[in-house]
Amino acid sequence: MLRVTVEERGNQVVFRVEGKLKGPWVTELERCWRSTSGRATGKTFGVDLDGVDFVDDQGKALLSEMSRAGVELTATDLMMSATLQQIMAAQ
Repeated sequence: MLRVTVEERGNQVVFRVEGKLKGPWVTELERCWRSTSGRATGKTFGVDLDGVDFVDDQGKALLSEMSRAGVELTATDLMMSATLQQIMAAQ
């Protein structure tokens, strides 16, 4: 299961993601990102991954795409931080 909470923090829209980013949940995060970014012109975007405990290859590919599009990916959890480092190194 995945939970995505959209928060506006000043001039930034942050997607707070919790659960497992895999399978159909990757598609759901992508849908949230694309629909929100289409309506929130002039805003920057971020993804808070502190609540995520697993990311599959499809999820890593989406996070990589989001990063290349300028979305700021953050995680303080050691496991997620390592995952983000792998994603960034592969770009």
